Amino acid sequence: MPTPRTALVTGGTRGIGLGIARALAREGWDLAICGLRDEADVAAPLDELRAAGVTVHYVAADLARAHDRTHLVEHVRTRYGAVNALVNNAGRAPRVRADLLEAGEDSFEDVLRGNLQGPYFLTQAIARDQLARRRVESTFTASIVFITSVSAEMASVNRGEYCVSKAGLSMAARLFAVRLAEHGIPVYEVRPGIIATDMTAAARESYDRRIAEGLVPERRWGQPEEVGRVVAALLRGDVPYATGSIINVDGGMSVPRL
Repeated sequence: MPTPRTALVTGGTRGIGLGIARALAREGWDLAICGLRDEADVAAPLDELRAAGVTVHYVAADLARAHDRTHLVEHVRTRYGAVNALVNNAGRAPRVRADLLEAGEDSFEDVLRGNLQGPYFLTQAIARDQLARRRVESTFTASIVFITSVSAEMASVNRGEYCVSKAGLSMAARLFAVRLAEHGIPVYEVRPGIIATDMTAAARESYDRRIAEGLVPERRWGQPEEVGRVVAALLRGDVPYATGSIINVDGGMSVPRL
């Protein structure tokens, strides 16, 4: 029988995270998933993932809070020792989209703690466990994926804190890629574009219009499952000798054009 593989997917019960979890479950990955909601409130997606025949373990945790991150890491460590893969997907949008000249510090701090500080220090803890496991078990495979956004480079002046958080997370991916490369742990960055999720639903009408006008060369919305398929390929090892790479999943949106 193949050796069981485990992946920790943050924010894996909705949107892009659920698309990633679905793709991994189809390929036989056992899953640890964290999210903000109580387990009873996410029973439906968890049951769907378990129906693929894999083990799914859920932990309620807010990655913006150090106590919750510690709780999550200890829970995962007790159950798995070390996970083969970490997918840093969980993120939050500003509670209110505000012009760059009007946005306040509370929103900036909220978004930066959730989108950058949380995954940065979660990765630190998980990478330590992966390294320790590889020292005693040379066949143990490990990898890390950061889900950032086209907003890591493309400026949106009505959600500056979100753009800054994703730009910082992009650098975090590079830093961990360099630090872990010699130990055989690849780190990748996946940048989704306009994906049909609950986060983008509020701007559906605006995005529909802009996509029709050519903002996205493929002239359509992306789907969470498409991001999931890309992540699954990375974790399978289908993109070797490429640690630190950025993979855009955006229908050509980030391609410079005249």
